[in-house]
This record gives sequence, structure tokens and C-alpha cells, in this order.
Amino acid sequence: MEYRYLGRSGVQVSALSLGAMSLGSMGNTDADECTAIVHRALDAGINMIDTADVYSQGQSEEIVGAAIAGRRDDVVLATKFYNPMGRDRNRCGASRRWIIQACEDSLRRLKVEHIDLYQIHRLDENTDLDETLSAFSDLVRSGKVRMIGSSTFPAEAVVEAQWVAERRGHVPLHTEQPPYSIFVRGAERDVFPTAQRYGMGTLVWSPLNGGWLTGKYRPDEDPAADSRFARVPRGAWRMDSPGARRKLEALDNLEKVASDAGTDLIGLSIAFAMAHPAVSSVILGPRTLDQLESQLPAAEIVLSEDVLDRIDEIASPGTTISRGDLAFEPRSIRHKQLRRR
Repeated sequence: MEYRYLGRSGVQVSALSLGAMSLGSMGNTDADECTAIVHRALDAGINMIDTADVYSQGQSEEIVGAAIAGRRDDVVLATKFYNPMGRDRNRCGASRRWIIQACEDSLRRLKVEHIDLYQIHRLDENTDLDETLSAFSDLVRSGKVRMIGSSTFPAEAVVEAQWVAERRGHVPLHTEQPPYSIFVRGAERDVFPTAQRYGMGTLVWSPLNGGWLTGKYRPDEDPAADSRFARVPRGAWRMDSPGARRKLEALDNLEKVASDAGTDLIGLSIAFAMAHPAVSSVILGPRTLDQLESQLPAAEIVLSEDVLDRIDEIASPGTTISRGDLAFEPRSIRHKQLRRR
């Protein structure tokens, strides 16, 4: 396993990380297998685990906390807040009131004394970044959090956060966590260069694009009953959408590239994400132990420039094939009534 510096933090993390979104009721309800997934990842040399309070409404954090008991010092532990945790309208977002409470709740579920990397899960357009970074900074100075980060921030918000931190004397963001895969390359256009400019680590999620880059979806076959198509709202995942059709057209060519490179589509896709110089670690999101085992060999794959060039010809640099894969859009685009104001 290769280890890389997390930006200029001085912390070294494995080139592959374990994402815990699928541990719990959102994915795998078998607690023993979930624990085995964590242990197998650690035994394989993975030293970073990324979870969030909203994953299975706290169950993921509880599973991770129990699984790393006795090995806590070996783990760079990351979690996130922002999404609703219950019906109370103030149990979400990035206000000081919620950040402090959410952190205490995560510490309790994880059964740890500190969080190595605490991240805001999405940009809160209703809260001043000064408010958010002030609360973040207090958590760092109290010793409950070691580093802070953002997830799926647009580049302009990353810049604003760094400026606010500098001008107000707050702790700056150490990391950003954007989606990144062969099919979702928008981060190459702005987020990666911005993170590099500010010395931030970059943790990328969904390198297999929600299963698309495993080859499980085919134009002439119905999705499997246990696939993500069967587990998420159909609006964002439609096999007949323009984006889905473009992905299906690209898959055959990508599988040929993988075969010529001596690997499979999974290995090609994860190795592609690892290859970008801005990437500190690629977050894997296995739902089963078998899925983890199929992904771990990618740690040893180094793609040649010729292979990367062939991928560029199939999926252009800096582009995202499907609008449904855009993890962040400003309110002025999401809400029709705000588009021309």
C-alpha cells in the first residue's frame, strides 16, 4: 500500500481509504460482516476510514467505532456532519449550534476522544462561512478535532473559506472531498487546482461511479435486484436517461482498455483516480467483503501514460458525463424561481 501526505498537514494516509456509507441499514445490515470489512481494510494497509453521522442515521459511526476499538491509534478517522439527523429543523446544516452538538454526538457514537478529520458534508448556503469556521476552530483548539475539511464544495467556496480563515484567524480547511471517477471528472477543471494551490489534501469519493464502472449495468439487461438502481430514488438513476446512455456506450471501450492494461474495469477505474497528482486518497465504498476484495488489488496498479491517454479519448478531461452525477449545484440552478433573480 502506498502512503501519501494529506496536503501540507504532515499526516500520511493510505492511497486507498475505506468509506463506511454502506455499513448499516443503508447498505449492509450484517454487523459481523461490516466489522470484517473494517478489519480486512486495516489489515490490507488502509489507515484512513471515512464515515458520516447521516450514514444509516448514526449506525455507520457506531459500527466503525466498535470495529476500531483497540486499533484507534492506527486509524486516521474522518467523519462528517450537515445532513438532517432527525426531524428537528436545527439538527442539520453548518451553524455553530449544530456543529458543536453534531461533533459531541459523533464522538459518542464512535466512542473516541477525538476525530482526526471533521468535515462539512455539503456547502450550507444559508450559513456564513465565518460562523462555520469559527465553530470548527473551537473544536480544533479544544482537542476534540485535529483537522477540518469540506466535502463536495465548489472551488469558489473553497477559496472563500480559505480567505475567511486567514482574515478572521480561524483554522483553515485541510482537505476537500469531491466526487471523482472516469465518468465524473469535473474536479480536474477547478477543485483540484484550487486544492493544490492552498496545500489541501484531496480525498475523492465514488471512483466506481456508484457501480457504473464495475460493468454491472448493460444496455440489454435489467439492473440486478441488489444494485443501487434498486436502492435509490429512480429520479437520479434512470437507465434511459441521456447520461446513462452515454455511460453505456463508453463501457465497452473502457473494458477493452482495461483488458489491454492487464486488469479489469474495477482496477482500471480505481487506479485512474489514484493517478491524478492532486489526489491524496481514493475512498472505496464496499457494501460487502467480496466487493472490498475485488477493489483492494487496485492499490498495486500503476497506469501508463498511454492507458491514461486512451481513457481521455473516451471520457474527456474536466467533464462530467451525466448531470445526475453533479453532487453540487447552486440554489439559483436547482430552484427554478431563483434562476433569473
